[in-house]
Amino acid sequence: MPKHSYQKRSTLAQFISLARPKQWLKNSLLLAAPAAAGKITEIHYLSLAILATITFSLGASGLYMINDAKDVESDRRHPTKKNRPIAAGAIAPKTAIFVGTAIIFISLAISLAINGPFFLAILTYIVITISYTYWLKNEPVLDISIVSFGFLLRAIAGGLATNLPLSVWFLTVAAFGSLFMVSGKRYAEVKTMGDDAIDHKKVLGEYSSEYLNYVRSMASAVAIAGYGLWTFEGFASRPGQIFVQLSGIPFVIAILIYALEADRGLAGSPEEVILGDRRLQIFGAIWALLVAIGIYYPRLIH
Repeated sequence: MPKHSYQKRSTLAQFISLARPKQWLKNSLLLAAPAAAGKITEIHYLSLAILATITFSLGASGLYMINDAKDVESDRRHPTKKNRPIAAGAIAPKTAIFVGTAIIFISLAISLAINGPFFLAILTYIVITISYTYWLKNEPVLDISIVSFGFLLRAIAGGLATNLPLSVWFLTVAAFGSLFMVSGKRYAEVKTMGDDAIDHKKVLGEYSSEYLNYVRSMASAVAIAGYGLWTFEGFASRPGQIFVQLSGIPFVIAILIYALEADRGLAGSPEEVILGDRRLQIFGAIWALLVAIGIYYPRLIH
């Protein structure tokens, strides 16, 4: 095999790693609007939602590249982030910023072709994320609020791309569910890095374990309450309401399992917790099945 061919493939692999494909799981929230509206089986809405998800994933990956270029020095002091391509010296920070910026502009161009509101949603996400990367990352409370807002914006963006409404209670679940996970992530960073945490991220010095536990408890309580209101108010008098309401059981169990992992300091990477915990996957599948039956029940009985 020619040496230059190996180097090209190696560089491509590094850029794919830099794009953080595991984190694309977060962008499945863009599918929530057509799924909740019972439109996910219609090709028009499904194709729009998939295109929107890919577009958002492109923009997010470009932002990850810029973020890693900015945080290269602190990442080199982190036990796992030091292996990221830029921190490890495999990709130059300037190269990552150039490629990341190009990907972001491609994402914006595609989003504008979908529709104006979706373009504005992605633009808002980009502006807020860049502000977070360069200025707001070390502002206590604001940092976890901005990351949580990113999840909420994903759900909203999916509705805007498909021109389908989302329940205010569903958005409440998205907002506080993400705050629950973000606070668990911060807790893991504080617990695993100990006294070195502040060297990696200055804002970690502002958080105590007790405070992060409080935020996690509050966020999970609101998310569970919001989910209950979504299932009982949003599906009242609908034929399959009982199945959607029963979905609250695996939903709560999944939160309790995740909370246990967070309490152990193992939730530093939410997507890895979800992808690596078989219990979460089983209860997630049960939850998805019950919600799907509830939403599509009228079609199943005819």
